[in-house]
Amino acid sequence: MSTSKGGNVRRRPQKHQNKTAFKNDLHDTSHQTKFLNSLEVTGVCKRCKDIIEWKIKFKKYKTLTAPRKCVGCEQKTVKYAYHLLCTKCALDKKTCAKCCKPIDEIDIQPADDGQNTDIKAMLKELPERKRRTILRSLNKLEGDQQKLNPELKAQIEEMLANVDSLSLDDDFNDFSDEENSGSDN
Repeated sequence: MSTSKGGNVRRRPQKHQNKTAFKNDLHDTSHQTKFLNSLEVTGVCKRCKDIIEWKIKFKKYKTLTAPRKCVGCEQKTVKYAYHLLCTKCALDKKTCAKCCKPIDEIDIQPADDGQNTDIKAMLKELPERKRRTILRSLNKLEGDQQKLNPELKAQIEEMLANVDSLSLDDDFNDFSDEENSGSDN
């Protein structure tokens, strides 16, 4: 009996077993599903990261429609669903942004090199136009190298600090030259 308490051990497997694993993008190819699948969960402890990744995997993740109020600074700066602290307060207090428990810096940083994911996280917060400008300049600087050296990382951080003063018009001058040369034919 399923209602009896204690002492009974189930001896059979579950009645209905899935033949195939659930895929959250099998029938749904919307922009939001693609965005959620590419979302990288950072700034939370291992347990909270697993919970949020599970919600994304099984289409239970609900995005925020408007920024929430941060528990730490009392400002509307929380941009990620299920978080209580904004990223700034979480890093300052060295706590998980979701459960507010203290965590080590090792848990905040990704397990791999960490450089590429740190830069991706910084670039993710930028507007699309500025992000693409920085990525184009990175491609020019990096060339054929796949690894990110400290000098390049310093240049990226400098660009991110001076993002407002970047001249975006320089990148579009290349296109205007091509149009002029193409119209001469």
